[in-house]
Amino acid sequence: MPQTPDLSKYLDAGAEFVALTRTQARKRAQELVAQGKLAQDQVQGYVDGLVEGSRRRTDVLMDAVRQEIQKQVQSVGIATKADLVKLEAKLAKQTKAATRSAAKSATKNAKKAAKKQAGKKSAAKATKKTAKKTTKKTTSSAA
Repeated sequence: MPQTPDLSKYLDAGAEFVALTRTQARKRAQELVAQGKLAQDQVQGYVDGLVEGSRRRTDVLMDAVRQEIQKQVQSVGIATKADLVKLEAKLAKQTKAATRSAAKSATKNAKKAAKKQAGKKSAAKATKKTAKKTTKKTTSSAA
C-alpha cells in the first residue's frame, strides 16, 4: 500500500509564499522609503495594503486547497463526519428496535411456558383424581 505524502510541508511552503507578516511588510516599506520611492507618511497605508493583499491570497489558497481535498475525499469515497453521524443514528435506532423486539419475544415465550406448565399441572391433577377414583372403585368393588 503506497504511503500518503506529507502534505504539511507543501502547505507550509504555500502559506509562506502568500502570507506576509506585518513586520515583513513594514521592512519592505522602509526599503522603499530609503530608496525614495515611498514617502514616510505613506508607509502605514502601504503596509496595510500589503498585509491585506497577503490575507486575501492566503484565503484564496486555503479555499483552493479545501476544495481540492473535498474533491479527492469524494472521489475516493471516504466517509465524512456527517456520514458517520448518520450511520451512528441509524445503528442506535436499529439497536433500540432489536432490543424492544427481543424483550417482546421473551415476554411472549415466558407467557407460553407458564401456560404450558399450568396445563401440565392441571393434567397431572386430573390424572391423580382419576387414579384416586379408580382406586376407590376398585377397592369398593373388591370388598
